[in-house]
Amino acid sequence: MQSNQGLSVQTSVGKRKRKAVRRRKRRGFLYALIVLLGVGLGGVGWFYLTASGSTLRYMAADTLITTQHRQWAKYLIGQAELDRRVADYEKRFDEMAQVKDQHNIDLAAQASKQVEVEQVEGKSFKGQILYVHDPKMIRVVTTSIVGQGEQILSMVQRTGAIAGVNGGAFDDPNWDGNGFKPAGIVMSGGKLLYSDAGMNDPVNVVGIDRNGLMVAGRYKPSELLDMGVRDAVTFQPKFIVNGKGLIKNEADGWGIAPRTCMAQKQDGTIMFVVIDGRQPGYSIGATLYDVQKLLLERGAVTAANLDGGSSSVLVKDNKVVNKPSSSYGMRYLPTAFLVFADPGKVNVKNIWDGIDMDHFNSSYKPFADGSGSSKP
Repeated sequence: MQSNQGLSVQTSVGKRKRKAVRRRKRRGFLYALIVLLGVGLGGVGWFYLTASGSTLRYMAADTLITTQHRQWAKYLIGQAELDRRVADYEKRFDEMAQVKDQHNIDLAAQASKQVEVEQVEGKSFKGQILYVHDPKMIRVVTTSIVGQGEQILSMVQRTGAIAGVNGGAFDDPNWDGNGFKPAGIVMSGGKLLYSDAGMNDPVNVVGIDRNGLMVAGRYKPSELLDMGVRDAVTFQPKFIVNGKGLIKNEADGWGIAPRTCMAQKQDGTIMFVVIDGRQPGYSIGATLYDVQKLLLERGAVTAANLDGGSSSVLVKDNKVVNKPSSSYGMRYLPTAFLVFADPGKVNVKNIWDGIDMDHFNSSYKPFADGSGSSKP
């Protein structure tokens, strides 16, 4: 039989071992905490104090600038720098719009009626390019719902189009607008359907003339009519002119985001690029520099940016081809570029005619059929 003294000694030894184990655990925890804090502080220091960290920081800020969380960018670069950067982009976009386009496009050859989709991808993105070999097949189509935008799939199905992508800018308060009020101008079938400025006030446009020539840059609405521009919307920037890219490097590519862009090759073929984004594990998005490189490799002579982000949608054969970034589904938009087998039969009505758009409430949300509890 074991003595009480022996039991006491074993108990004391056991207690000391347990205390030693607890001390080692505490030391291990404290050591891990110190390492994590050191790494965290080092990461913060790298992010804010080194050249490589600052490059990533400004890229992240530029990405936020293109989203509904633009104000968050101030925590990365400060409010003053955010304001300066936004103003600088606007200035540079206007300068890019003024670069003279020689319109070196051969529209004399018989264009194919074929419409194709190519899958593309880069280091951080996946997307598609829609090829329309006959540029005269393209028309700007508008929403058909008074007081509300329309989803691109609905526009395609309603009009019998072959394919379509999202179009121009629109009034979008708090990035939750109803998609009815465009920004800038809207032209369809050679008619100016909408303009929020005077006939002699220059606006940035992306469109196509009656001969199938892509037009992009800063023009007065009166000039567009004189030039024979048939279909156009407002967006920016124009970033390829005369076969040369205007975006110098990735840092100037306006952040990483979903993209929709329009381009034209020397043979007249129109390319619509739709890049998916904001979906980790699938596609984060692309910079405009990424898209510029993609298009130059495929022979683009002219290219310009269209509305992107959660608006970016590509529809073909009555199906959504890409993966839109919005968790709420496709957005309701005022305009789209659609492709038709017989564009001459397309009749786009002026949905904004007779509505006081200067006082229209873009936050008002009517029901799906266009009705609602209050008037817009």
